[in-house]
Amino acid sequence: MQIIKHPSRDSWKELLKRPQMNNETLFSSVQSVLDNVRVNGDKAVLSYTEQFDGVSLSALEVSKDEITEALSKIDPQLKQAIEMARRNIWKFHSEQQFETKEIQTSPGVVCWQKAIAIEKVGLYIPGGNAPLFSTVLMLGIPASIAECKEIILCTPPDKEGKVHPAVLYAAQVAGVHRIFKIGGTQAIAAMAYGTESVPKVYKIFGPGNQYVTAAKQLVSLKDVAIDMPAGPSEVEVLADESAHPSFVAADLLSQAEHGVDSQSILITVSEKLIEQVQEEILHQLETLPKAEFVRRSLEHSKLILVRNLEEAVEMTNEYAPEHLIIATRYYRGVAENIINAGSVFLGNFTPESAGDYASGTNHTLPTNGYAKAYSGVNLDSFVRKVTFQEISREGLTNLSNAIILMAENEELQAHSNAVKLRLSEEQEN
Repeated sequence: MQIIKHPSRDSWKELLKRPQMNNETLFSSVQSVLDNVRVNGDKAVLSYTEQFDGVSLSALEVSKDEITEALSKIDPQLKQAIEMARRNIWKFHSEQQFETKEIQTSPGVVCWQKAIAIEKVGLYIPGGNAPLFSTVLMLGIPASIAECKEIILCTPPDKEGKVHPAVLYAAQVAGVHRIFKIGGTQAIAAMAYGTESVPKVYKIFGPGNQYVTAAKQLVSLKDVAIDMPAGPSEVEVLADESAHPSFVAADLLSQAEHGVDSQSILITVSEKLIEQVQEEILHQLETLPKAEFVRRSLEHSKLILVRNLEEAVEMTNEYAPEHLIIATRYYRGVAENIINAGSVFLGNFTPESAGDYASGTNHTLPTNGYAKAYSGVNLDSFVRKVTFQEISREGLTNLSNAIILMAENEELQAHSNAVKLRLSEEQEN
């Protein structure tokens, strides 16, 4: 991990950069996969599954028999843990339901909004280093609460052509309707365009590597909506001398487990804490089964010493982390000044792991600085707000002068006529 002390403000932009691939090459290779799947459907998907996942499949959809077999393999204690997470996620997201209210904006003019579920949604669950069954809960549960009519899930198969039992179990309890053994760019393409097996959806959700992120961005240009351009995961710990070095080290390492392109950052006012965290990282690394993998991720990670908490907050808002842990003495006060972050964890006993799994908040969050403009996934992500209005004759009369004047000053005569004709008919009647 790099150590940077008292960086000048004009160096922040460069200092806070995320790991990047060659985007020109990335988007070009992703586009070729998208085009092939759009034209050749299942045939292209099966070919890419064999090429990228190393397995030849006879069918893309997970069968009922496969699900039944997988459910029998789940450890009862893991089932209990998933059930606890399901309850908390359901409770937190169900409280986000929109209440329709009719508003009389002026006499005779009534307007309202209604939340309507997106009918068809696709959930992408990465494979790779670990089965991310927790992400199934994070996406499937709010989709179920919103009452989306068709919830499909794509996730890469293992070398035996199977989907991890925990992913299938989580899909069942979250309310997913259909599951497909498709990973990477080809999964995004299948959901965006539809194939013989996979239905086309209206919105795609889920995290992934830079190829998946690029694919989501490309298909969102004209084919389908996406939740956000979420890419490699990241965490920042904002800490002072009251932080526990072992806790901070554990949080930085837990993020590094996600992938070699993940990033962990500590921004602190305590030089002593940096030294202690370094020691703890070395110590804890020895106990991790993926130590070499984590070391590669830590190459992108930084320990940054700043002069005071005000500067730490400013740098944090510039970085706009996906996950932010505030481990300071007066963390509530510090949190009041945070405006750019995906999800914030307060105090020494609130690890990011809690939000990743079971506290109830959603862990599908904006990365790569997109927290400056995007929210994390929530119930609103799965609905559309449709506006309605009803205007009486009296109401239209009251609005007519304003509408006609504004329309004619914008040189839109037909807009004006739509009002004038109604008023003229009213007078004739």
